[in-house]
Amino acid sequence: MRPFRFLVTVAGVLFVGQFVAMSVSAGPPFGLPFAEPPGVSTWFVSQWYGNTVAAYRNRSTLYAAGQGMHFGIDFAARCGTVVRAIGDGVVVAVDGPYGAAPHNVVIDHGNGYRSLYGHLRDRSPLRVGQKVRRGDPVGLVGDPASLHCDRAPHLHLEIRDSRMRRAYNPVSLIDADWPRLTLGLGLAGQQFVFAYEDPVRWRTPWDQPDIVFGGKPLNDWHSTWPPYEGSK
Repeated sequence: MRPFRFLVTVAGVLFVGQFVAMSVSAGPPFGLPFAEPPGVSTWFVSQWYGNTVAAYRNRSTLYAAGQGMHFGIDFAARCGTVVRAIGDGVVVAVDGPYGAAPHNVVIDHGNGYRSLYGHLRDRSPLRVGQKVRRGDPVGLVGDPASLHCDRAPHLHLEIRDSRMRRAYNPVSLIDADWPRLTLGLGLAGQQFVFAYEDPVRWRTPWDQPDIVFGGKPLNDWHSTWPPYEGSK
Protein backbone atom coordinates (compact mmCIF):
# COMPACT_ATOMS: atom_id res chain seq x y z
CA MET A 1 0.00 0.00 0.00
CA ARG A 2 1.33 3.44 -0.87
CA PRO A 3 2.17 5.68 2.11
CA PHE A 4 -0.43 8.31 1.15
CA ARG A 5 -3.22 5.76 0.84
CA PHE A 6 -2.14 4.18 4.12
CA LEU A 7 -2.31 7.52 5.93
CA VAL A 8 -5.75 8.29 4.48
CA THR A 9 -7.01 4.86 5.52
CA VAL A 10 -5.67 5.24 9.05
CA ALA A 11 -7.18 8.73 9.34
CA GLY A 12 -10.53 7.39 8.15
CA VAL A 13 -10.49 4.59 10.70
CA LEU A 14 -9.62 7.02 13.51
CA PHE A 15 -12.42 9.39 12.47
CA VAL A 16 -15.01 6.62 12.33
CA GLY A 17 -13.85 5.28 15.69
CA GLN A 18 -14.07 8.73 17.26
CA PHE A 19 -17.56 9.27 15.78
CA VAL A 20 -18.78 5.93 17.14
CA ALA A 21 -17.31 6.69 20.56
CA MET A 22 -19.01 10.09 20.64
CA SER A 23 -22.34 8.56 19.59
CA VAL A 24 -22.14 5.89 22.27
CA SER A 25 -21.12 8.30 25.02
CA ALA A 26 -23.58 11.09 24.12
CA GLY A 27 -26.39 9.81 26.34
CA PRO A 28 -29.39 11.83 27.58
CA PRO A 29 -28.84 15.61 27.45
CA PHE A 30 -30.00 16.46 30.98
CA GLY A 31 -29.23 15.71 34.62
CA LEU A 32 -31.31 15.36 37.78
CA PRO A 33 -32.69 18.49 39.51
CA PHE A 34 -31.06 17.82 42.90
CA ALA A 35 -27.48 17.70 44.12
CA GLU A 36 -28.24 15.29 46.98
CA PRO A 37 -28.47 11.52 46.41
CA PRO A 38 -31.97 10.00 46.48
CA GLY A 39 -33.36 8.64 49.72
CA VAL A 40 -36.26 8.75 52.17
CA SER A 41 -34.77 11.80 53.91
CA THR A 42 -33.79 13.65 50.71
CA TRP A 43 -35.94 13.04 47.60
CA PHE A 44 -37.47 10.31 45.43
CA VAL A 45 -39.82 9.90 42.46
CA SER A 46 -43.38 9.98 43.79
CA GLN A 47 -45.16 10.13 40.43
CA TRP A 48 -43.95 9.19 36.96
CA TYR A 49 -44.75 10.97 33.74
CA GLY A 50 -47.64 9.45 31.78
CA ASN A 51 -50.65 7.25 32.47
CA THR A 52 -50.15 6.71 36.17
CA VAL A 53 -52.90 5.43 38.44
CA ALA A 54 -53.15 8.88 40.02
CA ALA A 55 -53.36 10.58 36.62
CA TYR A 56 -55.96 8.18 35.25
CA ARG A 57 -58.24 8.75 38.23
CA ASN A 58 -58.04 12.51 37.63
CA ARG A 59 -57.89 12.40 33.83
CA SER A 60 -61.01 14.51 33.27
CA THR A 61 -60.21 17.11 35.94
CA LEU A 62 -56.68 17.80 37.14
CA TYR A 63 -54.97 16.39 34.04
CA ALA A 64 -57.56 17.16 31.38
CA ALA A 65 -55.37 19.79 29.69
CA GLY A 66 -52.62 17.18 29.24
CA GLN A 67 -54.74 14.57 27.44
CA GLY A 68 -55.47 12.85 30.76
CA MET A 69 -51.80 12.14 31.47
CA HIS A 70 -49.41 13.34 34.15
CA PHE A 71 -47.23 15.61 32.02
CA GLY A 72 -44.16 15.75 34.24
CA ILE A 73 -42.31 13.81 36.94
CA ASP A 74 -42.94 14.53 40.62
CA PHE A 75 -40.00 14.38 42.99
CA ALA A 76 -41.06 14.22 46.64
CA ALA A 77 -38.68 16.27 48.77
CA ARG A 78 -38.64 18.35 51.93
CA CYS A 79 -39.83 21.91 51.58
CA GLY A 80 -36.89 24.20 51.02
CA THR A 81 -34.76 21.62 49.20
CA VAL A 82 -32.73 23.41 46.52
CA VAL A 83 -33.92 22.72 42.97
CA ARG A 84 -31.22 22.85 40.30
CA ALA A 85 -31.21 23.41 36.54
CA ILE A 86 -31.09 20.14 34.60
CA GLY A 87 -29.04 21.73 31.80
CA ASP A 88 -27.46 24.93 30.51
CA GLY A 89 -29.89 27.51 29.16
CA VAL A 90 -31.67 30.85 29.42
CA VAL A 91 -34.58 31.69 31.72
CA VAL A 92 -37.69 32.45 29.64
CA ALA A 93 -40.38 32.58 32.34
CA VAL A 94 -40.63 33.20 36.07
CA ASP A 95 -44.13 32.54 37.40
CA GLY A 96 -45.38 32.21 33.85
CA PRO A 97 -48.86 31.03 32.79
CA TYR A 98 -48.08 27.32 33.02
CA GLY A 99 -49.76 26.23 36.23
CA ALA A 100 -47.68 24.30 38.77
CA ALA A 101 -48.50 26.78 41.57
CA PRO A 102 -47.47 28.49 43.72
CA HIS A 103 -44.35 29.38 41.65
CA ASN A 104 -42.59 28.10 38.54
CA VAL A 105 -39.58 28.70 36.31
CA VAL A 106 -39.00 27.80 32.64
CA ILE A 107 -35.53 27.44 31.08
CA ASP A 108 -34.88 27.23 27.33
CA HIS A 109 -31.95 24.92 26.60
CA GLY A 110 -31.42 25.89 22.97
CA ASN A 111 -31.74 22.32 21.69
CA GLY A 112 -35.48 22.27 21.11
CA TYR A 113 -36.29 21.58 24.76
CA ARG A 114 -37.48 23.68 27.67
CA SER A 115 -37.61 22.56 31.29
CA LEU A 116 -40.30 23.69 33.72
CA TYR A 117 -39.80 23.61 37.50
CA GLY A 118 -43.14 23.77 39.28
CA HIS A 119 -44.54 24.00 42.83
CA LEU A 120 -41.62 26.12 44.01
CA ARG A 121 -42.02 27.51 47.50
CA ASP A 122 -41.11 31.12 46.67
CA ARG A 123 -40.76 33.24 43.59
CA SER A 124 -37.40 32.38 42.05
CA PRO A 125 -34.66 35.04 42.23
CA LEU A 126 -33.78 34.25 38.60
CA ARG A 127 -34.69 36.82 35.94
CA VAL A 128 -36.04 36.36 32.43
CA GLY A 129 -33.08 36.46 30.04
CA GLN A 130 -30.61 35.25 32.68
CA LYS A 131 -28.20 32.50 31.64
CA VAL A 132 -27.89 29.44 33.87
CA ARG A 133 -25.61 26.45 33.89
CA ARG A 134 -26.49 22.87 34.67
CA GLY A 135 -26.61 22.49 38.46
CA ASP A 136 -27.29 26.16 39.21
CA PRO A 137 -30.02 26.83 41.83
CA VAL A 138 -33.45 27.53 40.34
CA GLY A 139 -35.61 27.73 43.45
CA LEU A 140 -36.82 25.79 46.48
CA VAL A 141 -39.23 22.87 46.71
CA GLY A 142 -42.71 23.95 47.78
CA ASP A 143 -46.13 22.42 48.40
CA PRO A 144 -49.09 23.08 46.06
CA ALA A 145 -51.50 21.67 48.64
CA SER A 146 -50.54 23.77 51.66
CA LEU A 147 -49.20 27.23 52.39
CA HIS A 148 -47.56 25.69 55.46
CA CYS A 149 -45.65 23.21 53.29
CA ASP A 150 -46.86 20.26 55.36
CA ARG A 151 -49.03 18.12 53.05
CA ALA A 152 -47.35 17.10 49.80
CA PRO A 153 -44.12 19.00 49.15
CA HIS A 154 -42.57 18.06 45.81
CA LEU A 155 -40.99 19.35 42.63
CA HIS A 156 -43.02 18.97 39.46
CA LEU A 157 -40.54 18.81 36.55
CA GLU A 158 -41.59 18.98 32.90
CA ILE A 159 -39.66 18.89 29.63
CA ARG A 160 -41.51 20.60 26.78
CA ASP A 161 -40.85 21.75 23.24
CA SER A 162 -39.74 25.29 22.48
CA ARG A 163 -43.37 26.43 21.98
CA MET A 164 -44.51 24.93 25.30
CA ARG A 165 -47.25 23.01 23.47
CA ARG A 166 -45.88 19.48 23.75
CA ALA A 167 -44.53 17.56 26.76
CA TYR A 168 -41.90 14.84 26.50
CA ASN A 169 -41.09 11.97 28.81
CA PRO A 170 -38.25 13.17 31.08
CA VAL A 171 -37.16 9.56 31.70
CA SER A 172 -35.77 9.39 28.16
CA LEU A 173 -34.00 12.74 28.42
CA ILE A 174 -32.48 12.74 31.93
CA ASP A 175 -29.44 10.67 32.77
CA ALA A 176 -30.43 8.74 35.91
CA ASP A 177 -30.68 5.28 37.44
CA TRP A 178 -34.47 5.49 37.29
CA PRO A 179 -35.42 2.06 38.74
CA ARG A 180 -33.85 3.08 42.07
CA LEU A 181 -35.60 6.42 42.36
CA THR A 182 -39.03 5.26 43.58
CA LEU A 183 -37.42 3.54 46.61
CA GLY A 184 -39.87 0.66 45.99
CA LEU A 185 -42.70 2.43 47.83
CA GLY A 186 -45.51 1.36 45.47
CA LEU A 187 -47.40 4.66 45.51
CA ALA A 188 -50.34 5.30 43.15
CA GLY A 189 -48.17 7.70 41.17
CA GLN A 190 -45.50 5.02 40.77
CA GLN A 191 -47.85 2.57 39.06
CA PHE A 192 -49.45 2.60 35.62
CA VAL A 193 -52.96 1.82 34.39
CA PHE A 194 -53.55 -0.44 31.39
CA ALA A 195 -56.66 -1.00 29.32
CA TYR A 196 -57.96 -4.53 28.77
CA GLU A 197 -58.53 -3.70 25.10
CA ASP A 198 -54.84 -2.81 24.70
CA PRO A 199 -52.97 -4.32 27.68
CA VAL A 200 -49.41 -3.79 26.42
CA ARG A 201 -49.68 -0.03 25.91
CA TRP A 202 -47.86 2.37 28.25
CA ARG A 203 -46.86 -0.13 30.92
CA THR A 204 -43.45 1.24 31.98
CA PRO A 205 -41.84 4.61 32.73
CA TRP A 206 -39.95 4.36 29.43
CA ASP A 207 -42.81 3.88 26.94
CA GLN A 208 -45.18 6.72 27.88
CA PRO A 209 -46.42 8.92 24.99
CA ASP A 210 -45.69 12.53 24.13
CA ILE A 211 -48.47 14.88 25.23
CA VAL A 212 -50.05 17.69 23.21
CA PHE A 213 -51.66 20.26 25.49
CA GLY A 214 -55.31 20.72 24.65
CA GLY A 215 -55.39 17.52 22.59
CA LYS A 216 -57.96 14.75 22.80
CA PRO A 217 -57.82 12.41 25.83
CA LEU A 218 -55.44 9.49 25.37
CA ASN A 219 -56.74 7.30 28.19
CA ASP A 220 -60.53 7.59 28.04
CA TRP A 221 -60.92 3.88 28.69
CA HIS A 222 -63.86 1.79 29.90
CA SER A 223 -62.21 -1.25 31.47
CA THR A 224 -58.83 -1.04 33.18
CA TRP A 225 -56.46 -2.58 35.65
CA PRO A 226 -56.35 -1.62 38.42
CA PRO A 227 -60.16 -1.33 38.39
CA TYR A 228 -61.57 2.07 39.20
CA GLU A 229 -65.18 2.86 40.00
CA GLY A 230 -64.86 6.25 38.32
CA SER A 231 -64.27 4.61 34.91
CA LYS A 232 -67.00 5.01 32.33
